[in-house]
Amino acid sequence: MNTTITASPVNILMVDDQPGKLLSYEVMLGELGENLVKASSGREALELLLKMDFAVLLMDVSMPELDGFELAEMIRQHPRFQKTAIIFISAVHLTDVDRLKGYERGAVDYISVPIIPELLRAKVSVFAELHRQARQLEALNQELNRLSNSLMNAQDEERRRIARELHDGLGQDLAAAKMMLSALTQPRQSVDAKDLAMSEANLMLDHAIKQVRTISHLLHPPLLDEMGLLSALRWYTEGFESRSGIETKLEIPNNFPRLGAEVETAIFKITQESLTNVFRHASAQKATVRLEEQDGRVSVSIIDNGKGVSEDLIALRPGSYGIGIIGIKQRVQDHGGLLVLRSANPGTVVEVSIPIKSGARNQPISAYSSQA
Repeated sequence: MNTTITASPVNILMVDDQPGKLLSYEVMLGELGENLVKASSGREALELLLKMDFAVLLMDVSMPELDGFELAEMIRQHPRFQKTAIIFISAVHLTDVDRLKGYERGAVDYISVPIIPELLRAKVSVFAELHRQARQLEALNQELNRLSNSLMNAQDEERRRIARELHDGLGQDLAAAKMMLSALTQPRQSVDAKDLAMSEANLMLDHAIKQVRTISHLLHPPLLDEMGLLSALRWYTEGFESRSGIETKLEIPNNFPRLGAEVETAIFKITQESLTNVFRHASAQKATVRLEEQDGRVSVSIIDNGKGVSEDLIALRPGSYGIGIIGIKQRVQDHGGLLVLRSANPGTVVEVSIPIKSGARNQPISAYSSQA
């Protein structure tokens, strides 16, 4: 699912010392749906430029005090307005020398009177759209930078978490086992003391092996490759309920088919990330993972009864979500699927639908019940 940005109207500044001309410009450009702003002098135009962002400046060349050429030259000297589109309109200065003078002062176009309304609308529309796209690109770049920083922070946090688990759990068990084994080499140790040390060392090593398996399985469970999605989801949801204290139900139809390895991995990771978000953010007591397959698509829904999410997040607006949703969105996009977030009143529903490639299905696995 692609991030979209609403195409909001842009500002267009019309500068002329004659109110009648400003009114005519407004009538000609009204159907574009942009925000039209009027200035009756160059000084007023400069004041408006400092307050607002304009996509296009439409200005008369012949104005008292500060004419269009002088105004354009002053505008171009400001770094903020280096790329603002300036269109001159003139009923007097119509020679090639006048046009050259206008272009030298930064004009993108030079229109002579009488004005053809369709031509003016077309020209202004082009530059307004270019400005809108530039603004959207800037917003997307800012969002990309934010997401990049979020990704790096998430990676650092995951490394710290794994490091803590290795040090506090696995490291302590291995250190204790080493101490127990070292005691076996001490002189004047009784047989009973050696047996006890050996027994305790075995317990510590068993616990260490279990921790290695847990860390490895959480990163990528072997069940996913060996037995498929249903076994992996059953193992993960049971473990999630045990670790989090959140009552977690897995709903799968009878005779649910095997899917291609890539789709199964995507569905598992999406479920894993969604449940992690439930644990971290939802303050929920219950969660349900529902898997369905119909009309060549596989769907997974993760429903919780927590505090819900904001309207901005439901709309997937830039800046409203973090690295968890980023990962889900990317996996959905990679498989040409759809991602929908909606309110469950109370709680949140994450719905993902992914097309199943032709030939990716295997035989159904009827050994799984519809509910776990």
